[in-house]
Amino acid sequence: MTPQLQLARDAFGRLVMTDEDGQRHEGVVPVRAFPLSAPGDGLSLVGNDGRECLWIDRLDALPAEVRALLEAELVARDFAPTLQKLHKVSSFGVPSTWQVSTDRGDTQFVLKAEEDIRRLEGGALLIASAHGVQFRIPDVKALDRGSRKLLERFL
Repeated sequence: MTPQLQLARDAFGRLVMTDEDGQRHEGVVPVRAFPLSAPGDGLSLVGNDGRECLWIDRLDALPAEVRALLEAELVARDFAPTLQKLHKVSSFGVPSTWQVSTDRGDTQFVLKAEEDIRRLEGGALLIASAHGVQFRIPDVKALDRGSRKLLERFL
């Protein structure tokens, strides 16, 4: 892949990449091409100008220290709690406030529009809150009956 890729953090905690030509790219951001279906495949390092600095085919092909830096950065970027139970929905129209339990604890969020619920392959859903947090439901059938019943009103 890119054997001479160097990656480190600067004094401000931002990622700095030094490419094969020795050019420094400060504040690079890793972006997964397929964060849900293939999280370890296809990763782009994007510079401050929004342009791709480097394409990485496979994350596991990188040296351990580079991979660890990228994975730490991706954990924060790819924050997507798994919705485990719907407790209450303020109304069956939108916008509506949902009270839920996730793998990160209990919370509530606002669903602005029904289009903010995306169907994924294999019966999974991705729900975007009004604040941009993505809630995952890996398998709707695995939810309890009450949660499925509330959710069906929006699908």
